[in-house]
Amino acid sequence: MENVKVKTPWEGHTGDIPLHLNYPEGSMYSAVKAIAEKYPNQIAFDFMGKPTTYKTMLQKIEECARSLKILGIREGDNVTIALPNCPQGIYLFYAINLVGGIANMIHPLSAEKEIEFYLNESNSVSVITLDQFYHKIESIRANTKVVNVIIARIKDELTKPMKAGYMLTEGRKIKKIPADAPVIMWDRFIKLGKACFYNYKVERKGEDPAVILYSGGTTGNTKGIVLTNRNFNALGCQIIATNPIFKVGDKMLAAMPIFHGFGLGVCIHSMLANGGRCVLVPRFTPQSYAKLITKYKCNFIAGVPTLFEALLRLESMEKADLSFLKGVFSGGDSLSINLKRKMDKFLCDHNAVIRVREGYGTTETVTACCLTPLHMEKEGSIGVPFPDTYMKIVEPGTDVEVPYGTEGEILIAGPTVMKGYLNRPEENEATLRTHEDGLTWVYTGDLGIMDNEGFIFFRGRSKRMIITSGYNVYPNQLENILDAHEMVQMSCVIGVPDEYRMHRVKAFIMLKPGVPENDETKDTILKYVSKHVAKYAMPREIEFKREMPKTLVGKVAYRELEKEALAMESKEKKAE
Repeated sequence: MENVKVKTPWEGHTGDIPLHLNYPEGSMYSAVKAIAEKYPNQIAFDFMGKPTTYKTMLQKIEECARSLKILGIREGDNVTIALPNCPQGIYLFYAINLVGGIANMIHPLSAEKEIEFYLNESNSVSVITLDQFYHKIESIRANTKVVNVIIARIKDELTKPMKAGYMLTEGRKIKKIPADAPVIMWDRFIKLGKACFYNYKVERKGEDPAVILYSGGTTGNTKGIVLTNRNFNALGCQIIATNPIFKVGDKMLAAMPIFHGFGLGVCIHSMLANGGRCVLVPRFTPQSYAKLITKYKCNFIAGVPTLFEALLRLESMEKADLSFLKGVFSGGDSLSINLKRKMDKFLCDHNAVIRVREGYGTTETVTACCLTPLHMEKEGSIGVPFPDTYMKIVEPGTDVEVPYGTEGEILIAGPTVMKGYLNRPEENEATLRTHEDGLTWVYTGDLGIMDNEGFIFFRGRSKRMIITSGYNVYPNQLENILDAHEMVQMSCVIGVPDEYRMHRVKAFIMLKPGVPENDETKDTILKYVSKHVAKYAMPREIEFKREMPKTLVGKVAYRELEKEALAMESKEKKAE
């Protein structure tokens, strides 16, 4: 049954949004440059109280581009950015694009072995990070092909009063970098560019690779996702088209991280390519998030369900006036109907005239590729596809469409679909498939339903994955790490429901004979795991098992352990 290309929900409800848009064919930098030249004195972003105009931002980007050229970065080179949401991250992201390089975006809090993997997987020649992360980079540098390490500092982008306060608090905790360390400090890096007078700008096309983001893909193994200039520029056009209330100068709270498609694509590039103003949040806490919303009167906020859950609990928000809000977007994880109702009531009680709009997407399509329309929603729905984006529901793994209202695998096609996985030809064949309609479809591995008006309802994931505080954690990766430890016979990792994180990571471990089941053993294992995975992916609990439940084919029955954990949670709550 044909159920693709349904776009009617956008029409007649949000100002007759066009079904097809015109996308810029140049680079991400050229899209931002065009806006900067049109609105030079508009503020592009705010960072810890310090505003930066579009004109200044463009100058800084070009300074960085000259310096990258002097360092030898050439067209097609991969440069790793391991930074939080800070000005240097913005400048370098577009500077790499300007010199024709590819920005390899990674989590600065990643474990050493993860960073080593990202650098080697991308074959990065240079890496940019903060002073506080230098020692992690240095410990694995010899195992990579990195030539230059550029060190930025938060204090360099602060006003004098803020800098003094920062150095008395956070700055004091940063381990000193040795004077003879083989690195290039930020101020020296910028000065390098003074020796470059011309020929540093490289013309890049829409289809050229521009960014590498990381995800578990459809198999749950970490891999690089190669995205193009067109992918990001198309997203920027779609975000604005589906939000006709947007005006130049509107403020977006950019708390979602720049190494994530949601943060980089929606909160940064979609704003900067359209004259928006980003309020950069370098380190997120619910308290800082709430404070910045009201301080800057942010018009748009985007976040994961855990963020909104935390927001509802803050005393500081009890008397807040949120009448300035134009859009509140939820993504990264399923928004429960109950939380949606609570959040909508919260917005109404605080004078906002809008409701939470849920969206859905994958890193294989940068981020969101469908969204709840502004004036039309269906309870439990993740919305309808963006203009020029098509979604259909098929029998899992096939191209056979199922009838409306029938569960199947969600497929996506459109201008934000990735170029492919980095160094993974076999997985590209499995995930990107061209159908008889001529479109290339992403097989998401997610399950959903489409109704006869084109609204999509997310039903779950066909692949094993835990989402904790908006981050994807892949159990089989953690199990491989645990099983490699000399004390561990076998392991199984699951997600346990959590009021704040939505899910927390729990590991069941069967120890080798003779290994004591005590706290010391747990600490030893956790210390080992911390070298291999980021903090958010660390098991919050370890439970020792003498025997693991098995399926009929001899695999560990993880669903049995999930049921067991749920029963234990329920029992403990009743006891309280």
